[in-house]
Amino acid sequence: MTDLKPAYLIHGDDHGAIGQRRAGLRGLAEREGGAESVEALEGSEATPAGAGRALAAMTLGLGRRVILVEGAERWKGKEVREELVGALLNMPPATTVAFFAREQERAKAPKELHEAVVKAGGQVVEQGTVKAWELPRWVRAQAASMGIELDVAGARALVGQVGERQQRLLRELEKLALELDPPSRPGAPVKLDVQAIESRAARSATQRGYLLADALLAGDLKRAMGVYLRLRSQGERLAGLSYLMASRLREALTVAGRMQAGESRAQIKRSLRMPPRAADRFLEDVCRSDVQRLRAAIQALADLELNTRGGSQLPGARSSAASLEEDTLALGALQAIAGERV
Repeated sequence: MTDLKPAYLIHGDDHGAIGQRRAGLRGLAEREGGAESVEALEGSEATPAGAGRALAAMTLGLGRRVILVEGAERWKGKEVREELVGALLNMPPATTVAFFAREQERAKAPKELHEAVVKAGGQVVEQGTVKAWELPRWVRAQAASMGIELDVAGARALVGQVGERQQRLLRELEKLALELDPPSRPGAPVKLDVQAIESRAARSATQRGYLLADALLAGDLKRAMGVYLRLRSQGERLAGLSYLMASRLREALTVAGRMQAGESRAQIKRSLRMPPRAADRFLEDVCRSDVQRLRAAIQALADLELNTRGGSQLPGARSSAASLEEDTLALGALQAIAGERV
């Protein structure tokens, strides 16, 4: 089998990357040793004591044995010292154990596990998410490794269009690299600017939801209904779309208040987390909007959410619309909001 270390600790707050690591290790073990070569400890079995027992258990297999242990972020340092460290220091031959810790806030793999994995000759790998404000720099570095030269504005545009999930950004960069790298191209990096990114990069489901919200803000009923029906045909849930629409309109209401308070468009634009051109369009729509109608639009979306959940639990306050099918309710709300410019 491919040379594997005796032990691994894969930890961090990038849960998607941790899941990919786990799937990759399992797939490797099953391809080279068969499904019977892999053991997975989950739930009540995934404890320091359970991992220690698994390492001490005898096996009749002839190939490498791989043990995958979930939930290490819940473990206590004392339990690791008392129930696992000894087993790790006396690892059976041809055995690999991998611990996975999907960390968040205070739920983290204890330092005792870090130390024990290293002492056993293993490897500790951190899969951490990049902070939102660091993403453009991270995107530029990843793009450079793929032969793409992105300026700061282009990196920000990519994040704005694709979203903040690192795995999705990587996939989008990989698609761009494949598209821009025919066999005959010399090794010099390809330069992409904002315009190139906005024309090439696929928009995430979140961004498509914001397209719907922007159509409402612009008072474009035909476009709003077209985008809504297309999103629903692609399987998008109304609850998620309602949240995105309400978020965008609340942001518009906040920006309108800042404008009324005398803040300049340039100041506001710098604070918006969206591509420059999209920010310009957004600010133009806000300037043409009425604060009271923005508030009414947000209330209409709140009523839509309530009615799609069955309406008020108070008999006297229950709307007859609560019994309608959710797409009928949604299209009615879109018409109420965009039929007359917000």
